[in-house]
Amino acid sequence: MQLLIYILLYPILWLISILPFPILYLFSDLVYVLVYYVIGYRKKTVRDNLAKALPHLSAQERLIIEKKSYHHLCDMFLEMVKTMSISEKEINKRFQYTNLEVYLDLEKKGKSIALMCAHYASYEWVLSMNNHINFKGYAIYKKIANPYFDKLVKDIRAKFKAYLITTKETKVTIEENAKNGVLGVFGFASDQTPRRSDNLYWNSFLGLETPIHVGAEMLSKRYDMNVIFLKVTKIKRGYYQASFEVLTEDINSIPDYQLSEQFMRKVEQQIYEAPEYYLWTHKRWKHKR
Repeated sequence: MQLLIYILLYPILWLISILPFPILYLFSDLVYVLVYYVIGYRKKTVRDNLAKALPHLSAQERLIIEKKSYHHLCDMFLEMVKTMSISEKEINKRFQYTNLEVYLDLEKKGKSIALMCAHYASYEWVLSMNNHINFKGYAIYKKIANPYFDKLVKDIRAKFKAYLITTKETKVTIEENAKNGVLGVFGFASDQTPRRSDNLYWNSFLGLETPIHVGAEMLSKRYDMNVIFLKVTKIKRGYYQASFEVLTEDINSIPDYQLSEQFMRKVEQQIYEAPEYYLWTHKRWKHKR
């Protein structure tokens, strides 16, 4: 059944991927109407999240953000599909780095790098970073249940020299690289809810008590990795800019959890600047202490 689903959907995805961008975004407008008004995909979750995170705004203001967030979500999904056929030149034009030298200088320090970012703006097109760097790039992801689509996603990333590893593979991969003297950059999107069994640390996020991921910090300490933050900004439809900020070059001098807190503050700042580009469809506050 999984193979049949893949065989049926793959040609559709490929046809979508070769659409010119103007037509792709017209199609996205139609998908938005279907997802938001007809299906109502996770609308209750989004509305609850916005009410909790942005109580200072009126219901009407939050509704505007809600609709914009769904529009962006549809754009981002189709941009991800577009990655199947997009050229290196095109993605470099649409996803630009404002201060790449900050990252490249960190490579010269001779340590592997933990890159922390959020599910904000275009976190899918961050893979274009591998067009500009020297280290081997790893993206940590949640494995897709359908093995055929899982392989497809890996193949797409490999086109841009990005290697996907699951959360279970992360520690092993970093450890093997350290033993073999291989320097890499590991992308951690650490802003979503940890599994209940991983709720090791609680802090505030958008004014609410929240369990936070500390894996990036703890692995960085264990393997003495430098840590950098990537902030992505949406300039206009289909165009993004990203900037780097070094969080630490001496991770073991920082008290436990301080780096994770610093990361969450930066994510908050992004969200408050333009909340419509955050991924609100996940139940961020589903766990209680």
